[in-house]
Amino acid sequence: QVQLVESGGGLVQAGGSLSLSCAASGRTFSSYTVGWFRQAPGKEREFVAAISWSGRSTDYSDSVKGRFTISRDNAKNAVYLQMSSLKPEDTAVYYCAAESRHHFGPGTDSEAQYDYWGQGTQVTVSS
Repeated sequence: QVQLVESGGGLVQAGGSLSLSCAASGRTFSSYTVGWFRQAPGKEREFVAAISWSGRSTDYSDSVKGRFTISRDNAKNAVYLQMSSLKPEDTAVYYCAAESRHHFGPGTDSEAQYDYWGQGTQVTVSS
């Protein structure tokens, strides 16, 4: 069983930066693919980024590519999302999620791929 806790959300002006953290419990977390998703008010939850268990492979949605960076520190059981050049349309609740099947590839951008979810952290970008 893995428990995920996001932190680092807040209010930032457009063009600013924010770094989110996802802290995990469970000794097998280092073998899991981890993804970040977000849900804006009135919208479906959408994929943002994912990172393989080793950290060597990453994937991003087109809307954040070049602005966001996902990384992980398995020694600390943590995954990070560094967000820069933020836009008002980045406003959402951000969730981290983990999947236990050691899979990274097709489907990694799908919610259905993930077994464990955090409670989310609010990111608000003002114009």
